[in-house]
Amino acid sequence: MKNKEKWRPSKFVYRDGALLGSRDTREVGAASRLMADAVARAYDQHLRTYAAGRLLDLGCGQVPFFQAYKELVSDNVCVDWSSSLHKNEFVDHECDLTQPLPFESGAFNTIILSDVLEHIAEPEKLWHEMARVLALEGNLILNVPFFYWLHERPHDYYRYTEHAIRRFAAGCGLSVVHLSAIGGAPEIVADIVSKNAMRVPRIGHGLAKAVQWTVGTFVNTKLGRKVSVETSADFPFGYFCVARKSLNPT
Repeated sequence: MKNKEKWRPSKFVYRDGALLGSRDTREVGAASRLMADAVARAYDQHLRTYAAGRLLDLGCGQVPFFQAYKELVSDNVCVDWSSSLHKNEFVDHECDLTQPLPFESGAFNTIILSDVLEHIAEPEKLWHEMARVLALEGNLILNVPFFYWLHERPHDYYRYTEHAIRRFAAGCGLSVVHLSAIGGAPEIVADIVSKNAMRVPRIGHGLAKAVQWTVGTFVNTKLGRKVSVETSADFPFGYFCVARKSLNPT
């Protein structure tokens, strides 16, 4: 990664030893905190198990997970689309993720693809390229939204079920070693209500924060966790997946 010395936490920050979404609204909107927290928790938990060696951060943005994985890997290479307006000073390679990746086969032990797959118009191509550049026993770590609003228009193309993710992985010779829903019905309802509350003049921001805080507090209770987990099978907020490149994929 270029300019590591200039890197600062952005979308995700550590607070009391846990990785969470930033409360800076320039990084994470007030109506998106539950999603950001859920994604952060999934990466914080699983990076320690599955991140190692040389890491490729695809669609890296401001490299929000760098603090979470930097001590776990030997090197990180950052890739993102080119931008003529705001150059990303951390990007090593600017390229179109719908085209072949500019790396040798088996070059990376870990790949991160966070909140990117829904923006890829031809996802099968990227899956095959990721499988190609992964080393044997290397891990692809990704998350995708499901019940979530349209964003980064017009480049928001798909929402994926767990069955689609398994199919993509199998189609390029990867084995799914972990796949779980991120959040359930309470988080979805809070997300919809708070994002629409933001439209209310003057008090919308405060309403959104209140909704997110209230539901966040609820899902941290025993009952709230139970409701979230039990509804996530039919109403997933999103998905988190780890897929591995093995000699004998299953």
